[in-house]
Amino acid sequence: MVLALTVCGIVVAVVVLGLFVFGLRRRLIQRSGGTFDCSLRWDVPEQGDTSGKGWAYGVARYNGDRVEWFRVFSYAVRPRRVLERSSIEVLGRRLPEGEEELALLSDAVVLACTHRGTRLELAMSEDALTGFLAWLEAAPPGQRVNVA
Repeated sequence: MVLALTVCGIVVAVVVLGLFVFGLRRRLIQRSGGTFDCSLRWDVPEQGDTSGKGWAYGVARYNGDRVEWFRVFSYAVRPRRVLERSSIEVLGRRLPEGEEELALLSDAVVLACTHRGTRLELAMSEDALTGFLAWLEAAPPGQRVNVA
């Protein structure tokens, strides 16, 4: 009986510690400011896919001329993807369709882009989209930015 209680106590402590580390990681990511909730789908086919598969929920952070994207459900301290402003080309925007509506946040707008030849989609709120497009267009003089 004592062994069972000890094991249960250890399991509860590990779960609480894991949740604390998730919260601490997100706090450290957001500490420098310029963050927004952003789902990402990498390497999307040309014809598009509205099945809802491939979306990963994350947090994006502006860092100079880059956007760093972190998965929410991860312990990694480094960004999963880094998008350079000069390499992003916006192809268009749309509202979520089909099963995507279930996979994304309720107010999300999907932005289709390419980054160094790889097609990707970003889903974010309308306010975050406005900020993202303004950030893209605010490139220093001499840099090529393609916003549709």
